[in-house]
Amino acid sequence: MDMDRVLDSFTVGTIKDIVDSLTGFNLQWAQVSTIQEPVAKKNKLAAHIFRHLKDPAHQKHYPVLLTTLRILSRDKNGLDELFTADRIEILMHLSRLVGEQENLTYNSDNFDARVVVESLKCLCNLVYNSPAVRHICCNNSCIDGIMLRLKMYKDPQLPTEVKYFDLRILFLITALCPETRPKIRDQYHGLIYLMEAVDLILKEAEEPGQKPSKKSQRKRKKDKAKVTVEVNSHSTEQTNTKKDKDSHSLDNSSVDLCCEVLKVLFNLTVTCDRVYLDEVEEAHFLRLVGILHDLLLTETETKEKREEMLNHTINLFTNLPSSCYEELLVPIEEIGRIDNPKYEYEDKNVEAIAVLLEFLDKRLEKPLKPYKGLQELLSPVLTCLSNMARTNRIIRKYLRSQILPPLRDVKNRPEDGETLRNKLVRLMTNPNTDVKEMVADFLFILCKESVQRLIKYTGYGNAAGLLANRGLMLGGRGKGSYSSESEDSDTEEYLKVKEKINPVTGYYEPERPNPMEGMSQEEKEYEAMKLVNMMDKLHRTGIVQPCRIGEDGKPHPVEHILELTQGNLEKLEIESKEDSD
Repeated sequence: MDMDRVLDSFTVGTIKDIVDSLTGFNLQWAQVSTIQEPVAKKNKLAAHIFRHLKDPAHQKHYPVLLTTLRILSRDKNGLDELFTADRIEILMHLSRLVGEQENLTYNSDNFDARVVVESLKCLCNLVYNSPAVRHICCNNSCIDGIMLRLKMYKDPQLPTEVKYFDLRILFLITALCPETRPKIRDQYHGLIYLMEAVDLILKEAEEPGQKPSKKSQRKRKKDKAKVTVEVNSHSTEQTNTKKDKDSHSLDNSSVDLCCEVLKVLFNLTVTCDRVYLDEVEEAHFLRLVGILHDLLLTETETKEKREEMLNHTINLFTNLPSSCYEELLVPIEEIGRIDNPKYEYEDKNVEAIAVLLEFLDKRLEKPLKPYKGLQELLSPVLTCLSNMARTNRIIRKYLRSQILPPLRDVKNRPEDGETLRNKLVRLMTNPNTDVKEMVADFLFILCKESVQRLIKYTGYGNAAGLLANRGLMLGGRGKGSYSSESEDSDTEEYLKVKEKINPVTGYYEPERPNPMEGMSQEEKEYEAMKLVNMMDKLHRTGIVQPCRIGEDGKPHPVEHILELTQGNLEKLEIESKEDSD
């Protein structure tokens, strides 16, 4: 539909002509983000639409009018001219994002979900595309209205779509306007209401009368600072004692809603102090980890939606204080024996940790273009698991039992195979520096930062990068603090060939025939000189740089080959002096 014809319908046509022309226009431009028309012409169309939106007589046509505005709001060109502050206020009222007193007047009557949703969609586009609109929404009733409606999430009359786009706007504001985060988190008690929203979503997927085998049924420990807030005119004590329920699957719309909540929570916690917490903050984070524990164990209708939900859950875990990870471990004595004994470890239910490991395994199997997107796929889950393993003994021991169990396969390279250990060791030599460092760091933590143990499971060649960066090429331990108890128990298969395992490759190599056997002394000297000449050529052309290990445990380049023997010569001199009479 030509824009001139649409404008003509506003000038000379009836309301039916206007609606028909806008309907055709909306169909034509439904999948397009940029409209190639002059800004003045688009502004004229917007002015006509907002004039009709202010007229209650046209209320039944609001959805069509707002759909056209939504299409116009996708194009960044001239956006601030089309959507001025007074026009934004019209959208605010149509979306019912108004202050508390106004809310009592406007929000209860004539609530048309289609109008509210279309208005919210327009605001989403505008907040995303326009810094000026973001500034307006940070200073008008937008945040007030969203937080007020967030308190009403228990209301079954509030459509899921409205909740979703409310949270979408809140996510965009907290992502693009960092200055709003403390206000939403502290002044509006955002963490509390958002956690309540996730709890409500989870309760919709539960059924009473079942054995509590999955969900954490215990009261969150250290929840001393119980906060009472008003939610939809009801007092809700923020405790975490749940009824005996078992999980059903979340439908797709609930997963989408949950993911938006998690994204907002991520923005609100990304700058939080994770070390120095007061009592209230600690109580909130403990409760949040407990809710995320339950979320990890909640099923969804499709595998794709479950992966999406787990991805956002894991992203949020990377923001949380490591002292709260204990909440992922449910004492068996509190919930009773579980159906699957493989999730019991040291009298704890570790199913949530097993879900994280399964997620990592699936990420490692994803087909990718060479090294493209690998960091984005692996960084959150590796960071999350590394933090957990570094600070929690039981989680570290469980992860190690699954990834680095006592060695049995000693006749294959550590990187060959399809176990989690094999897949991770392969990445220790990945061209992506960030990926290989994250993987090496994770495995090093599982080994309690013992160089000897890391080499045992990965081979010196695979571990060389990490050891060089940390100055540990001569052995020793990292700087981490871990329990002193031993976690090593060698298998018979390993002990039988322990002395024959090549520490560089990390596996047992059968004896091979000597390639120089049968050669004369002259032939051996010839081959040796040939090798020396090739090494010299590589050195002179800059392809390789010989180095020696310095006192700091790191490699240092040498200018001359004799420097490689300097340490040995000094050692020989010292020994000869000690032997002299």
